[in-house]
Amino acid sequence: MDNQLWLIPALPLAGFLILAFGGSFLSKKLIAATGAGSICLSALITFVIGMGLLSSETGFYSQTLWTWIDVAGFNAKITLTMDALSLVFVFVITFIGALIHIYSAGFMEGDKDYSRFFACMNLFVFSMLVLVLADNLLLMYLGWEGVGLCSYLLIGFWYENPANGYAARKAFTITRIGDTAMAIGLFMVFYQSGTLVISDITARAPELWQQNNTTVTLIALLLLAGGVGKSAQLPLQTWLPDAMAGPSPVSALIHAATMVTAGVYLIARMHIVFELSVIAQTVVAIIGAATLLIAGFTALTQYDIKRVLAYSTMSQIGYMFLALGVGAWTAAVFHFMVHAFFKALLFLAAGAIIESLHHEHNMFRMGGLKDKMPVVFWTFLIGAASLAAVPLISSGFYSKDQILWYAWGAEGGSPLLWAVALLGALLTAAYTTRMMILTFWGESKTQIGHHPGKRMTIPLIVLAFFSVIVGFIELPHNFGHFALFSDLMHRVLPETILRADVSSEWMFQLLAALATFSGIFLGYFYYGQQPRRIENLRQNEMLVGLHRFWFSGWAFDQLYNVLLVRPFVFVARINKADFVDRLYTGIVSVTDGLYRLLSRTQSGSLRWYIMGMVIGAIVILGIQMML
Repeated sequence: MDNQLWLIPALPLAGFLILAFGGSFLSKKLIAATGAGSICLSALITFVIGMGLLSSETGFYSQTLWTWIDVAGFNAKITLTMDALSLVFVFVITFIGALIHIYSAGFMEGDKDYSRFFACMNLFVFSMLVLVLADNLLLMYLGWEGVGLCSYLLIGFWYENPANGYAARKAFTITRIGDTAMAIGLFMVFYQSGTLVISDITARAPELWQQNNTTVTLIALLLLAGGVGKSAQLPLQTWLPDAMAGPSPVSALIHAATMVTAGVYLIARMHIVFELSVIAQTVVAIIGAATLLIAGFTALTQYDIKRVLAYSTMSQIGYMFLALGVGAWTAAVFHFMVHAFFKALLFLAAGAIIESLHHEHNMFRMGGLKDKMPVVFWTFLIGAASLAAVPLISSGFYSKDQILWYAWGAEGGSPLLWAVALLGALLTAAYTTRMMILTFWGESKTQIGHHPGKRMTIPLIVLAFFSVIVGFIELPHNFGHFALFSDLMHRVLPETILRADVSSEWMFQLLAALATFSGIFLGYFYYGQQPRRIENLRQNEMLVGLHRFWFSGWAFDQLYNVLLVRPFVFVARINKADFVDRLYTGIVSVTDGLYRLLSRTQSGSLRWYIMGMVIGAIVILGIQMML
């Protein structure tokens, strides 16, 4: 099976090449078949290889394709490796990616750049597969940058609107900050260890660095900066809400299967480095906790349904960072997988709603869709239940419950981290209920233009099915200890160490359920039962100010504008007239003067032309006589 690993990324790449160079000659049916078909085949091969991997004795497959760089002792190969961790990510990328592609065939059918869309989507999937299958950090960085490029291309896909171009540039610029830090971290890893092969680093790390060594802490923090940028965590989170400018399938791909999950993968893959630094791990946990809280309050105030989902992604990725920070590695990856299914479902369902309501994004202009769009309603409800972590019946409960439990009970956990995570669970349930009520219940405010076709509804049904069942492959210890997922992950990731004085898990599960039901009740009370109370709250100036603050994403954009953007623009304007600029300006002035001088000789007057010829002949004859 290891000899077939190359097929997994090669098929999306082949689809991209066909569509990029020959897409203009293909019909829309062939374009969709090429784009979606290549990802479906990749998912099928992943399933076959994955089944073989689960029963293999080595626990991983590896295939070297060729030597990429071999200079002065530095050797980098194009080697693909699949173990339990990368298998989970590859499965999510290809399987969910295939469903998003099938949905896109219907969603983007009326778009004039049909082939460009699928070409970019295929390149996006290929880049993410390279990132998670790479056996060395240099190849991973190649996929990492490819993901950044594709997000830029797809966020600004409808480039005729300047706002979309701005959102694409913003995402590209902000993530470059984290990427630069990560590149420095990779240089430090190579300088210290002499290799970028991940398995070699993992084996040598305990010998190279002492526990809490300054160097290993700095390396871990630099890698974390890369993860923070890609996964839109504090303080580099501001690009993600604006990334909603792209088409809805792009949002689903970015939020569920590709870009924002890259940071989670990087930290989980390099867990050995983070385990050697208590400071770095604590910073990971604090960033996750702070982000989930900020994003939760912000989601509570948004009007645009896609921006609510965007902030919920930041919040859920925050839970994953929190789990990674407290040493609950498996719980983080489990929540990643569960989240990928229900978040892809929610984004695709939101896209179907927006498309049906004449591109209306504002939830306050929706309403009454429960009976008019039953398939979208029921599938959205299943996704929302998982997002809110409704106890016992939703997958999100089982993955989030683990994180809440470990936020308290793991060695890196603390009561404060647990309390923040619990408050985040309440906020999640509240804004999810608000989103459901405003969209599907009450008076209909916008008439439906057309209903989504089967190419859009079938992926919703499949994702809803998996959003229900995927959580039951890992049950809590006091629910029978069915740990299929953990048993698989522990081949790669270490087990979570619990504190000795930890209390019963039952109590924490009951508190988590209480937080969820409280959030649902608050959302129902204020937006379903007593909506006038919201109007009364709007009379309070302090609450209005707080609402504005949360609505703006805690004013991070304004802060960065004052601290970074304006000073940079100011310095750039001053520097505009430096020596180099004056040199180029001088060349332009001289050229412009010569042009104006010579242009006067082209007056159209025959007498001037004859006079010029006579003068020229006299000059030539005079020169000849002198010589």
